[in-house]
Amino acid sequence: RIESRLKTSGGVVSDPELNAYVRQIVCRLDAVHCPAIRIYLVDTPHFNASMAPNGCMQVWTGLMVRAENEAQLAYVLGHEMAHYLRRHTLQQWRTVRNTASVLAFFSLATAAAGVGFAGSLAQLAALGAIFAYSRDQEREADEIGFETMAKAGYEPVQASQIWGDLLAEEEAAGNTSQSIFFATHPTTTERIATLRDMAEKTAKTRISWTEGREEYLNATKPFRKEWLREEVQKGNYNASMVFLNRLLKDGEDSAEVHFFLGELYRLRGEKDDCESACSEYQRALTLGNPPPEIYRSLGVVCLRMGKAKEACESFEKYLKVNPDASDRQIIESYINRLR
Repeated sequence: RIESRLKTSGGVVSDPELNAYVRQIVCRLDAVHCPAIRIYLVDTPHFNASMAPNGCMQVWTGLMVRAENEAQLAYVLGHEMAHYLRRHTLQQWRTVRNTASVLAFFSLATAAAGVGFAGSLAQLAALGAIFAYSRDQEREADEIGFETMAKAGYEPVQASQIWGDLLAEEEAAGNTSQSIFFATHPTTTERIATLRDMAEKTAKTRISWTEGREEYLNATKPFRKEWLREEVQKGNYNASMVFLNRLLKDGEDSAEVHFFLGELYRLRGEKDDCESACSEYQRALTLGNPPPEIYRSLGVVCLRMGKAKEACESFEKYLKVNPDASDRQIIESYINRLR
């Protein structure tokens, strides 16, 4: 039922070339099971992928925009395929079903005896068992996903690299305090250490490996601007800044990235963010070919900074490069007020 709703949800990227590219990676990882897997590229800015026991795979665009190359995406896809091949979802459902029965038994027994605290301990232990079981499945999927991508010839160290990048975002967002007892996944630091160790042992077994960076960037280029826009609109400003700055360090010194960094500063609105936003917008203009809405954003920031003349000029440029703007009347009212 979920897969049926997903098909008609309007939230799936239907581009045939991008879908064919991702399927090509899946088939390279496992040619035998590839025909049974149905891939859905889900348009949502969060880092995630999932695999249902009926062969329905979801790959979220927040993952795709973060992956630096084909090897990193291949590792995550191999991880999800491991869940499918090992029937982890079905096993987890049976565990939850059986544990739910245990929880119901303890609730009745402790209520009859009038021992509420013991009941709470029993429930805590049962929930801990569920999460520990899930973590073990994740560790197994990590191992199989790594082996699968390495067997396909992908650079082994990229498996830990994508988790290292995600850890930096988690730290910036302040998400490092979650207790491992209640986490259904191993901690990010544990994953990084394990995968790095596996990469060191595996790297010597092959003369050459592939990252597939150029191929990956070419395949995702038509969609990156919209994915970056969705990332900014997500509202997790500190984590998104870490992500965008990482793109700059990786050589993507593009007007597009600088524009969206400016958008993050503008939307966050903390001390000195207006100046930082202006700096990023100016860098984007210097590089050339930024999104046309840069002039509108620059006008808003200048207005906040009390620079009426500069704001008016930016708004006028915005209407000049974007004459059919849907917000034309609003921008014109700003211009008339500033003149």
